Amino acid sequence: MAVQLTDIIRLCETVLEPARYRDYCPNGLQVEGAEEVSRIVSGVTASQALIDAAIEQKAQVILVHHGYFWKGESPQVVGMKRKRLKALLENDISLLAYHLPLDGHPELGNNARLAQLLGLSVQHGMEPANDRSIGLVGELSEAKSGDEFAAFVEAKLGRTPFHVAGTDRPIKRIAWCSGAAQGMIGQAVELGVDAYLTGEVSEPTVHSARELGIHFYAAGHHATERYGVQALGEYLAEQLAIEHRFIDIDNPV
Repeated sequence: MAVQLTDIIRLCETVLEPARYRDYCPNGLQVEGAEEVSRIVSGVTASQALIDAAIEQKAQVILVHHGYFWKGESPQVVGMKRKRLKALLENDISLLAYHLPLDGHPELGNNARLAQLLGLSVQHGMEPANDRSIGLVGELSEAKSGDEFAAFVEAKLGRTPFHVAGTDRPIKRIAWCSGAAQGMIGQAVELGVDAYLTGEVSEPTVHSARELGIHFYAAGHHATERYGVQALGEYLAEQLAIEHRFIDIDNPV
């Protein structure tokens, strides 16, 4: 069964409410393809490898968390960007991308899905008054040591997290924000948590964790953001009776 591309966009806009966010890229339709859609391929990033996989799958839409046209990048359509866009346009494939809206959704978002995967009970957002906060605060069902939690995260995400043990106290209350949110470590400390988990780490983060007395975990940008786009793709498939397949293009970062 095929649906109109406009129906998919309308449903995404209704569910994710992208207008609520000040983002670093355009959310929604970034490249327009076929009007009728029967198959969606989703992935974390709109890389050439994902585009090639979508062409092989004969998909009409690629749905991603990391799309194109980021603030500060060159507007020239040359090199890698030209090759990617050429492949999309020649194969009549639309590119739909949702960045911060897919981090902050309370059910389909990256951080909500991380909570499910790690068995974390959500208490509130890292911005407590914001019901679409991109970071969340919650608790483990039972306290774990810093090393125990690192091993637990590795088992769930399939990669060894980078761990800074800024304290030796056990972990019960935790804040987390997927992707490159290492700069929010100070905000996490102010919320009184034992640990903060994100995707990436920067050089100053190590000193911050040590001096602020908190466990810090960088579990991988890609590894922490595989789940929201899958959930959105599955939701669209269920609601619109179309096909969906998530394709995981491995990325160690």
